[in-house]
Amino acid sequence: MLQPHPQPPAPRIGHVHLKVADLDRAIGFYAGVLGFEVMQTFGTQAAFLSMGGYHHHIGLNTWQSLGGPRPAAHMTGLYHTAILYPDRRSLAQALARVLRAGIPLSGAADHGVSEAVYLEDPDGNGVELYRDRDRADWPRDASGGLAMTTSRLDLDALLTEAN
Repeated sequence: MLQPHPQPPAPRIGHVHLKVADLDRAIGFYAGVLGFEVMQTFGTQAAFLSMGGYHHHIGLNTWQSLGGPRPAAHMTGLYHTAILYPDRRSLAQALARVLRAGIPLSGAADHGVSEAVYLEDPDGNGVELYRDRDRADWPRDASGGLAMTTSRLDLDALLTEAN
């Protein structure tokens, strides 16, 4: 097993870049449903989207995938892109938009550290929408280590916070 190397404090994943079959359809999902802002497009082949004015959190392109099929199940690749919302109300509002758009959920869970809903984008890429609980509320085991769980998330209770 490889030994971990020291990392700078608080590294972050800056963005995810996805191959999509139909750029307009993907923009419709990420901008129209999830609320990302289109920051820049490159003709009909690529787009860069953001929340909060960052240059981009999500890149979309059709360079090698225009008109391509959804990825087959049981293949290697991206499991999901996790989109972190700042609070429970923001997550509830995103969930309400997803449901209004008729997009089915593939799951929902309370992980102790976070609350999450799972779905797929139009190209079959997994998407997690979640919010973190305050670190002081994260579950811990007897030795103080993190003790994440997977429990049922009450979606009806979450949705009451969408207004």
